[in-house]
Amino acid sequence: MKNPNLFLPGFHLATLRRRPRSARQKLADQVAAIRRKSIGQLAQCFADFVPCQLLHPHQFGAQSRRRLFSKENTFWGFFSQILDADGGCSEVVRKFQVFAASQSLVLPSSSTSAYCQARRKLEESDLERILAHTAKQLMRRGEDRVLQGRRVVVVDGTGVSMPDTSENQQAWPQTRQQKPGCGFPQAHICACFNLQTGALLSYQVGNKKSSELLMLREQWDSFNPGDIFLGDKAFCSFYDVFKLWNKGVDSVITKGRRKLVSSKDAD
Repeated sequence: MKNPNLFLPGFHLATLRRRPRSARQKLADQVAAIRRKSIGQLAQCFADFVPCQLLHPHQFGAQSRRRLFSKENTFWGFFSQILDADGGCSEVVRKFQVFAASQSLVLPSSSTSAYCQARRKLEESDLERILAHTAKQLMRRGEDRVLQGRRVVVVDGTGVSMPDTSENQQAWPQTRQQKPGCGFPQAHICACFNLQTGALLSYQVGNKKSSELLMLREQWDSFNPGDIFLGDKAFCSFYDVFKLWNKGVDSVITKGRRKLVSSKDAD
C-alpha cells in the first residue's frame, strides 16, 4: 500500500496554500495582543521604554499614598485606555477591578470618579519626560534603519476636537461656518516624527489662527545636524529651509509624490 503523503518534517500542504501574512497583519496581531494585556502586564511589557522612577509616588501631596489608583497604576490604566478601541473610563475601571481581584485587594466601585480624579493628577512634565525617554529608546533600537546614517524627521499638522467647555471655547474657538452651540472647540497640532521609528519628537498646540509654519519654528531644537526634514507644501518657505540648512539640516518639501523644494537643489 502506497502512502501519498510526503514524510517531511514541517511540511504542511494546507499552510503552503495560504498567502504569507503581510507586515500590516502581523502588526495588527501584535496590537491586539497588547490590548488584551492587563494593567500589570502592560507595565512589564513596556518597562524598557517607560522609566519607572518617573512613576514612583511623591513624597508629599498628591499621589504620595500607595493605593489602587496610585501614580503608577493610574498611568498604566490611562495607557490601556488609549490603546483600547472603546476608550471609555468604565472599561478602565473594569480592568482595575480585575487587577484588584488578582492581587486580593478590595474591589473598587464601578464609578469612574476616583479614576478620573487620579488621572487628572498626572503631571504633564512627567508625561513629557516619558515621551522623550521613549523616543530615545526607539531611536537606539532603530539605528539600523536610518537613511545612510541620517535621521529623517517628518513634520505635519492635524486637528483635534476638545471638550466643550467655555474655557476651551475661548482658547480654541470654532470656525465661523459652525453655528453657535454646534460642534466642539478645535485645536491645531504641529508635530515632528521620526520616520524610522514613528516616535513623536516634539509638538505644538494652537488654535485656528495658529500657522503650522510658526509652530514649526518653535520646534527647531528637535532637529540635529545631519537630519533630513521632510514636509508638505505648507512648509514651503525659503526662510525656514534656509534656517534649517544653516543648522546642517537638509529639507525636502513635497506635494504628493512630487518634490517642490530641496535644500540640496539650492546648493
